[in-house]
Amino acid sequence: MEYFTIAQSMVSERVCVLTGAGISLASGIPTYRTAAGAWARSDPITDQQFKQSERMRARYWGRSFVGWPLAERAQPNETHLTLAEWYRNGLINDCITQNVDRLHQRAGLNQSIDLHGRLDRVVCLHCGQFTHRSQWQQVLADTNPFLVGLTAEFKPDGDADLPSEWIDQISVPSCHRCGGVVMPDVVFFGGNIPKSVSEQGLAAVRSCDLLMILGSSLQVYSGLRLCKLALDHGATVIVVNPGVTRADALPCVFKREPIETFIEHVKAALRAGVT
Repeated sequence: MEYFTIAQSMVSERVCVLTGAGISLASGIPTYRTAAGAWARSDPITDQQFKQSERMRARYWGRSFVGWPLAERAQPNETHLTLAEWYRNGLINDCITQNVDRLHQRAGLNQSIDLHGRLDRVVCLHCGQFTHRSQWQQVLADTNPFLVGLTAEFKPDGDADLPSEWIDQISVPSCHRCGGVVMPDVVFFGGNIPKSVSEQGLAAVRSCDLLMILGSSLQVYSGLRLCKLALDHGATVIVVNPGVTRADALPCVFKREPIETFIEHVKAALRAGVT
């Protein structure tokens, strides 16, 4: 499919965008996958592990404490800003993201559907109290002052590698209101997307004529499911990703190029007089 045709569809049809980690790479946030589609790390903490194991919670919060400042400082890049502009101008109708970095919202696309939650707040699993992640950072610092000033290699979603001897020293704070377990407001591996969020995403895809998938390998089934749903409903699906994807055998249009290149080509087509 030519970029001019894509631009024409954006003007005349209902368009939904699904974004993955690849669009935030230019903001300094690493992706989970290599170009070949393999995991960049082999030990993600699962939903069950976090909820059942104090040791796993210590590991998560220690690494998150070191990685969070970098995630917090990340700024929306040109792709985020362009998608927000397209939304304001009616060129896209819905945006669904697999990312938890909230960079779509910070770019001005406040209506983005956060399929896998949001990293900028935590929630008590017992009483449901929400706390901003920056406030929780201070709680972690007060409880574990030895973590302050530590640095480590930055990983996806505000994670960082820490030696096991540091993790052994970490004390995990509880909810200040009820003493319950506090968890980041994100969907861990093995966890469930909230029903209301899932329904929003499904409705957006069912109603679109064109689904543009930007920067996702679709290895996580929640994204692949939306891709298949769009195809089942007769929509055109464009997958923009430089590496392999789980949808490679499906009848999609593939653009094997950087997200930024695709965005610039479409912007040029729009400027050429499609609108």
